[in-house]
Amino acid sequence: MAQKRSAGLLLFRRAGEEETDIEVLLGHMGGPLWDRRGDAGTWAIPKGEYGPEETPLDAARREFTEEIGLPPPEGPYLPLGESRMPSGKLVTIWAVRADLDPALMVPGTFTMEWPPHSGRIGEFPELDTVAWFTPAVAESRLLPGQVAFLERLLGLLKG
Repeated sequence: MAQKRSAGLLLFRRAGEEETDIEVLLGHMGGPLWDRRGDAGTWAIPKGEYGPEETPLDAARREFTEEIGLPPPEGPYLPLGESRMPSGKLVTIWAVRADLDPALMVPGTFTMEWPPHSGRIGEFPELDTVAWFTPAVAESRLLPGQVAFLERLLGLLKG
């Protein structure tokens, strides 16, 4: 079985006078499995799976549109590398400087049986909201496996 791979875009914007005063855009995981879990570890970088017919950057741009409902920002794209998630999936992320109004988001959806074994199929948003966070707040809200990408972005901006 082929290894699952995902790619995504981590948007950042200037939030103060210093070049390193930034905020990052994260999305809260949608659907019934995430709606009562609070904020800690339930926010993510917009990303999604891709196959061998697509390059990781093309997939990251496509997934941004699918999850946020807006075109991806123009580059330059800063590679933040790859990281293996606890699930075993290999994730590749690029950072891009852009400003986006979260109110403009039109989330993509997915379908699943809910409640389990009920025979009822529901449609749910992939991300139910997006918001800008300072790095300190983002670190506490991100899925633990994705914190490395935030750290890498901060290192690039300081470097």
